[in-house]
Amino acid sequence: MGRGTIKRSADGGRGTPPSRDLTLDRMLRVCAALGNPQDKLPKTIHVAGTNGKGSTLAFLRAMAESEGLSIHVYTSPHLVRFAERIRLNGTLIDSGYLADVLNRVEIANDGQALTFFEATTAAAFLAFSERPADLLLLETGLGGILDATNIIKAPALSLITPIDYDHQAFLGNDLTTIAKQKAGIIKPNRPVISAHQPEEAESVIERAALKARSPLHVAGQGFDAYREHDRLVFQDDDALLDLSLPRLSGPHQIENAGLAIKAARLMGWSDAAIDKGLQTAIWPGRLQALKAGPLYAALTHKASELWLDGGHNPHAAKALRAHLDILGSKDPKPLKLICGLLNNKDADEFFAAFDGLDLKVVCVDFSSDTATDPATLAASARSKGLTATTAISPLEAVRAVQTDAPVRILICGSLYLAGDVLALSGETWPV
Repeated sequence: MGRGTIKRSADGGRGTPPSRDLTLDRMLRVCAALGNPQDKLPKTIHVAGTNGKGSTLAFLRAMAESEGLSIHVYTSPHLVRFAERIRLNGTLIDSGYLADVLNRVEIANDGQALTFFEATTAAAFLAFSERPADLLLLETGLGGILDATNIIKAPALSLITPIDYDHQAFLGNDLTTIAKQKAGIIKPNRPVISAHQPEEAESVIERAALKARSPLHVAGQGFDAYREHDRLVFQDDDALLDLSLPRLSGPHQIENAGLAIKAARLMGWSDAAIDKGLQTAIWPGRLQALKAGPLYAALTHKASELWLDGGHNPHAAKALRAHLDILGSKDPKPLKLICGLLNNKDADEFFAAFDGLDLKVVCVDFSSDTATDPATLAASARSKGLTATTAISPLEAVRAVQTDAPVRILICGSLYLAGDVLALSGETWPV
């Protein structure tokens, strides 16, 4: 199935009803008509959170495959092709089988109300239940407690990545309320792993785990991961591991890797598989160094850098800033930010993360009906003290920021924009 065959909504293809009627009733109904595939899934690791879900799952997938396990994976949204959402035994679902399971969902639904994400999740559950595997890595779409994935009953473990502000219109305007949504994936007597959280969110997760009698493992308390002498050091109550640094770029990936390592240890995987997974994990569109495609070809200096990241909220912007600070301390280059944001994102707070940096911002449009107008976005950047202009496309933006000296370019702000960039060249497509 090609890019754009199934229309994504403004929430990144998660398909929240316009009325914000978050409920599990529709999923339970259609899955019952399909024979309840959610009750026939492989052993499952269920992941929720605001940021870092995909990267943590990428580490887990690489570690599990290094352990010799067969893995199904469900993630969202897709970047280039709809099939990226569903991996069967490590391979993107083929177009024929995808069409088949989607058609069976449509027939089972019998014309009743069902969102895009609910239909996709039901189809994925059907495929996962019909193809044997050792493990399913399952990412929530929006929130947790009423997310379509949350009809599973007994995951092997639940994992909650960092919680911050995003999708407030659906999840609430304060961290306590948002955390209650995310903590909804905690199931009775099943282990829970949590990133280090803001105090309000941590309290919510602790209460939910206690109520469910679920063993809770919190980063910075029961375990920790940190960089030391160009190595990743992981420690918990049982071990001290000296491991390779993650392949994925950015200091925030140390935290994501730590969550994955703790999960891998609870699953009983070997230290060798954990280390190999750190070195081999791939997650496109997340601080990805582009080395191919027309945008890379447009660079006029061989020492210039081109980075791509789909981060789109203030927490993600802070992670990008930290990465840029590290790069700048090692190899200073003029900074250029090519940015596009959806109009339901907090542009002011996103740009505030880059306060104090000497950089030029170029705002662009991308493939979404709800993309912020580039001129409006540029005005937001200027309101935060940044130099900002617009361009008609990412390619024109890359051309516009070239100088006689090498430059460092970061394209960011939306996974839609990241998808547009990756779609320009088959060499950069996620596989």
